[in-house]
Amino acid sequence: MYKYDDHDRKIVLERVKQFRGQTERYFSGDLSEDEFLILRLQNGLYVQRLAPMFRVAVPYGMLSSAQIRNLAELSRKYDKGYVHFTTRHNVQFNWPEVKDVPDMLESLAQFEMHATQTSGNCIRNTSTDQFAGVVSEEVTDPRPYCEIIRQWSTFHPEFAYLPRKFKIAVNACPTEDRAAIRVHDIGLQIVKNEAGEIGFQVYVGGGLGRTPLIGSLIKEFLPEKDLLTYLEAIVRVYNRYGRRDNKFKARIKILVKALTPEVYAEKVEEEWNHFKDGSSKLTNDEINRIKDFFVPPAYEELNASSAKLDALLASNPAFANWVKRNTTQHKVTGYSAVTLTLKKAGVPTGDVSDSQLDAIADMADEYSFGELRVAHDQNVALVDVKKSDLFAVWRKAMELGFATPNLNMLTDMICCPGGDYCALANAKSIPIAEQIQKRFDDLDYLYDLGEIELNISGCMNACGHHHVGDIGILGVDKKGAEFYQVSLGGSSVKSASIGKIVGPSFAQDQIADVIQKILNVYTENRTEGELFINTFRRIGMAPFKERVYAKAN
Repeated sequence: MYKYDDHDRKIVLERVKQFRGQTERYFSGDLSEDEFLILRLQNGLYVQRLAPMFRVAVPYGMLSSAQIRNLAELSRKYDKGYVHFTTRHNVQFNWPEVKDVPDMLESLAQFEMHATQTSGNCIRNTSTDQFAGVVSEEVTDPRPYCEIIRQWSTFHPEFAYLPRKFKIAVNACPTEDRAAIRVHDIGLQIVKNEAGEIGFQVYVGGGLGRTPLIGSLIKEFLPEKDLLTYLEAIVRVYNRYGRRDNKFKARIKILVKALTPEVYAEKVEEEWNHFKDGSSKLTNDEINRIKDFFVPPAYEELNASSAKLDALLASNPAFANWVKRNTTQHKVTGYSAVTLTLKKAGVPTGDVSDSQLDAIADMADEYSFGELRVAHDQNVALVDVKKSDLFAVWRKAMELGFATPNLNMLTDMICCPGGDYCALANAKSIPIAEQIQKRFDDLDYLYDLGEIELNISGCMNACGHHHVGDIGILGVDKKGAEFYQVSLGGSSVKSASIGKIVGPSFAQDQIADVIQKILNVYTENRTEGELFINTFRRIGMAPFKERVYAKAN
């Protein structure tokens, strides 16, 4: 993983010192609430419904065991003993005190972590596939390009005050998109041309929130060395023409839609031609310098199969089921990537306690070269586990509550913290998730359903990505009462789509019944092996709507 050099270290430590001074001036009355607001947001500090929330960046989802232990210690010392993993490779503390955040930033800096640009109208944390660098089907490892983007975008003077927040995601797998690039402001798909050269397909104008849109392809093949200059051209055009009079219409997706993707692409090309061969153009030396930080760990030469593992799989159905569901094929013979599910019933999605963090750090040290990955779906992964260690990893995961074999199933849902924490939320999300987890706790039934993505958001900001779930649930307010709107047919993968609203919203106590009716229509109409999204696209909304709103006899 990337390691700070003296330049990185100096920048982060000076940032900590700067924010400490700003915080002291705020408490002394020298900075007003409004003046401090801009400064704290640039350092990842929000004020939520009940307490401040502090967001820390996890660049491209990678954490070392030392960093994990530091997060655990900070949660004990300054919070309530847990952290929350988000959908964009961030970790959040939900109960810190404002006065303690400079100390938290200083501690994070000692472990090469920061909260820079995790909020505010700037370029946020760049995200990617949690299995980057370990799966054989990827074109190349996307992490070096994420790091190049991170270094370029950090404190970029021209992009510190964009019209709105800005998010970039990178994917390198030709068949799967675990980074959801088509619902980002910029999505980059790494490809090779006919000559075997690395480049990028560039998507622009994706995003969720009040106006959910799928990103449009504006560049079929961007050469590798032109990455930064072209990104700069995209953001320059947005910075120039993006609306600043209405924050609900300020995202780049609104501008791209208003201009049309074709016109936006023309403006980008025109802007790019002014400086495409300038100082920001990447060189082989710079690309290789960053790639040198992402060399493979010291893998052992292992056999493809093991008689001992085969015997354990044959004699222990629960273990075999977990291996089938929670492991991903590794590009190195004898290794697997293991997903630890953070979706145990009764535990808010994405939450991890301090003791669990310490235990995960121990597992990372013992089984995965001291490294952990954070996933878009709010799970975590140990990506370099020997197959001979899978049984031991499973046993420890069971003890920690991270071995629920529901990965990609209905109850492996994405869920924002909602009205229990967020001041923007219209309704609570966590009780809805718990209601669904309790109702659909039969694993045999879940496996029969197959893979279904259910996403829950507490408001239109869509932090729970409800727009792109097979089934999406959105909290809405009706004259002070909490209700929930249901959508169907969303997807964030290769064939991305925005879900369609079923109809009028439902009361909280109706949601599990509504989901059951939707699933019944699916199982009655699917063909053998047909996924929910494909059944919905084939039969349309009408059968689902009719069943959901039908009056009981």
